[in-house]
Amino acid sequence: MSRPVVFLGPSLSLDEAREILDADYRPPVKRGDLTQLGDVDVVGIIDGVFLQNCSVGHREIIALMAKDVKVVGGGSMGALRASELSQFGMIGVGRIFEEYSSGRIEGDDEVALVFDPENYEALSEPMVNIRFLVKSAVRDGVIALKEGEEVLTEFRKIYYPRRTISAFLSIISSLLSSEKSERFNSYFAVNYRDFKKEDAITVLKSL
Repeated sequence: MSRPVVFLGPSLSLDEAREILDADYRPPVKRGDLTQLGDVDVVGIIDGVFLQNCSVGHREIIALMAKDVKVVGGGSMGALRASELSQFGMIGVGRIFEEYSSGRIEGDDEVALVFDPENYEALSEPMVNIRFLVKSAVRDGVIALKEGEEVLTEFRKIYYPRRTISAFLSIISSLLSSEKSERFNSYFAVNYRDFKKEDAITVLKSL
């Protein structure tokens, strides 16, 4: 059996990925990449391009699965495509996939970010990480539901390349009282999680 092919970018560093799985790691998937694969048994889709190039098409993935190739997605573009193609046999894993599948989140911009083309380091913050953090803060009584909704509304108004932790904390400071803002900042320092990274690891462990 050939090594799995994994399309990976900013969700997880290559060094960390290689410690988990011996695979043929490729840059974030774009349209046409899957049709150029040779003999392969398993493909993992984590990261993919959005606006920079044409994103990977549904038909490409379906055509690959028609050749009895196991395709697993999660984390970013993989989670989005898996939620759209699970009925055709694409396997989705992770929290973000579950949120897309349930309809609780929609839209490419939930997972979209900009990254350094040289080392794939993330340069902005995905909406989905902030969404899950705010929901957690509401659940734990750090902020009220209405406050959480207002924070998310304001953060989503920002064009995705400009969504950063700094921009998010500025919104917190502007919308909440100084006492609540300080409490939230303390909560953030302890409870922030990178769900795209966590789900990327889940993809690798499922291959």
